[in-house]
Amino acid sequence: MGGPMAANLVSAGHRVTGYDLVPEALKQAEAAGVSIAGSAAEAVSEADVVITMLPAGRHVLDTYRALLPAVKPATLFVDCSTIDVEDARAAHEIVAAAGHQAVDAPVSGGVAGASAATLTFMVGAGEAEFAAARPVLEAMGNKIVHCGESGAGQAAKICNNMILGISMIAVSEAFVLGERLGLSHQALYDVASTASGQCWALTSNCPVPGPVPASPANRDYAPGFASALMAKDLGLAVDAAMTADMTLELGRRASELYRSFADGAGAGLDFSAIVRQIRKQVTQ
Repeated sequence: MGGPMAANLVSAGHRVTGYDLVPEALKQAEAAGVSIAGSAAEAVSEADVVITMLPAGRHVLDTYRALLPAVKPATLFVDCSTIDVEDARAAHEIVAAAGHQAVDAPVSGGVAGASAATLTFMVGAGEAEFAAARPVLEAMGNKIVHCGESGAGQAAKICNNMILGISMIAVSEAFVLGERLGLSHQALYDVASTASGQCWALTSNCPVPGPVPASPANRDYAPGFASALMAKDLGLAVDAAMTADMTLELGRRASELYRSFADGAGAGLDFSAIVRQIRKQVTQ
């Protein structure tokens, strides 16, 4: 997602220098007008704002420690990764201790939203930090929500994605049940999409081909949001619940289902392909 986000910053008139470990990502970014650096430290050396999107909290913390000696005074760090709440707070503390500003700003909207600059940013930061980050975020998204202090953006993201993961399982089970009862996909969609079963997992990311032409189900489940990422986010929700002394009945089960799916037949597929796993379990 970082590639199209960087391209939108270029389109908005920002001078963007980027770095990535994947050569193809660098090639695509360069074609979009991003200046390519030879290292992460080189990329941030003249930057006013440093934007990162990385796989896990340990990567963010390690990257911040490596970059802090290379940045200018009073640099703003914006992390758009989805990571553990405690790691996000630790990253903020590292940056603040070095005299800089930091926000956690995970996103929702997938690759399509990143490309169209319609992402939702969930921001954890102080008021001054949020005000500094907002103009940059607005070049990449159309909804910027200040969720609270550091870590609050990550808290909002994992709660939102837990809703999404559970919803997709429910929608998938409903379609598989409808199949078993002789109900067509279109008929179920026409009812549920305008009734009390309506939800984003149904109307935007429908897990069966046909009713929603833009859904990954019509592209053999090529990922807009991969099942492995859903498994990761649900795992973060379960971990956060443990620190909050809370049991997640549906969230924990959804995490188990997505982890099993992502580690097996769902590897490389969109998270809506969980319908295949549900269908398979029914027929066994």
